[in-house]
Amino acid sequence: MRGWEANHQLRSARERTESPYATGQPLSRQELADLVNTWLWENKGRVSELDANYIGKLEQGRIRWPQDPDRRAAFRAVLRVRTDTELGFRRPRRLPATLDDVDRKQFLYLALGAGAGAAAGRFHSTVLGPSDTPAPPVTVGAVEVDQVNALARQFAAWDHAHGGGLVWQAVSAQLSWSASLLSARCPARLRPALFAAVGYFGNVAGFMAFDAYQHDRARRIFRFSLSCAEEAADWHLRAKILSDMARQEMWCGDPDTALTHVEQAGIRADRLTSIELGKLASIRARALAGLRRADPARRAIAESDEAFNGAPASDGEPWLAYYRGLTRTDDSALALADLSIRGLTATAPAVDRLTAAIDRQPAGRTRSTARCRTKLATVLMREDPRQAAEIGMLAVRGAGRLRSARSADDLRELSRVAGPHAAVPEIAELRQRIRLVLTGGD
Repeated sequence: MRGWEANHQLRSARERTESPYATGQPLSRQELADLVNTWLWENKGRVSELDANYIGKLEQGRIRWPQDPDRRAAFRAVLRVRTDTELGFRRPRRLPATLDDVDRKQFLYLALGAGAGAAAGRFHSTVLGPSDTPAPPVTVGAVEVDQVNALARQFAAWDHAHGGGLVWQAVSAQLSWSASLLSARCPARLRPALFAAVGYFGNVAGFMAFDAYQHDRARRIFRFSLSCAEEAADWHLRAKILSDMARQEMWCGDPDTALTHVEQAGIRADRLTSIELGKLASIRARALAGLRRADPARRAIAESDEAFNGAPASDGEPWLAYYRGLTRTDDSALALADLSIRGLTATAPAVDRLTAAIDRQPAGRTRSTARCRTKLATVLMREDPRQAAEIGMLAVRGAGRLRSARSADDLRELSRVAGPHAAVPEIAELRQRIRLVLTGGD
């Protein structure tokens, strides 16, 4: 289920470097992380909290290009190489001028009028790849805008229930067709709605690519979608896309970049609803938890609670219906879980939030439910392995129906955490069940 290529060069460079604490032994992942953190503090005056998990994701190829140039410089200095290439760091293939190489506003200018056909064509070939989708209509109206929104809702529902891996080809083709509509003639009054619809669909597709571990593709689609949202002047959609970009970077072990995305999403808080602000605060809490900043994370959770509790029943865009009325949603629960696992807060608050999040999950949210159960089992494993095993079995049943690379990795982590309790019969059964699901034996 993995969709990445291992970075053997980085691992070799680490293993060639001697541990400062064990003569003749190679650097461990945690030692490398500590040395990079120290270099950043001593040379740049920056606090950095990289850990072994982040180094592991670099070596596994989940992250091929650390975006922070200071961080790359630290790796080069610690591992004594001159170039990023020697560490296997590869800059993502740059997109055509319509997406990456120019300012977003220039791309959007090209997407209007005479340049639109070329922009859409390059989007198809570079972001999505060859496609047999039909040519777009000459003129776009309200019917096509409604169709794009309907497609986005349908694929979003599928993604929540089944994961992003199974229907990617269909999503790719439909996104290609939707993006091509930007090159068609469209009444000026409908053009913002068209950009918003294509941006919404792109956000759904980007998240599905992320869930399938197509990380570079997901980032490109997210950036395209963000450009569409900005052209439409849709602050709500813009915040949604940036929040999902933050989720991806957190998953990829870069909570610092995730925090930047969240702050960008809330740049005009006066344009956002209470529910949106509550959601952004809870995602900010997760990023802060990833940075091991426990007190700011707890303050962000309190801010999220306050926003959700004060939100009117009708507050929010359609995609925020999931959050409406839920004061203890997935993100704040996951933030507390991360703090608990790191020993930075008590277990009980995380257990309470995760339990509430599971109980309040709407129908069809199979992946979210499985993720909360897996995290709850992970949190409980140290104190009550038998209860953790019971909850873990429920998580395995849900995750087994998904085609989600993220859910599979959650199960791998649960199995790893359960390892010290392998002598407990319920834990042994849980780990065997996880192996069967991950190998397709069930």
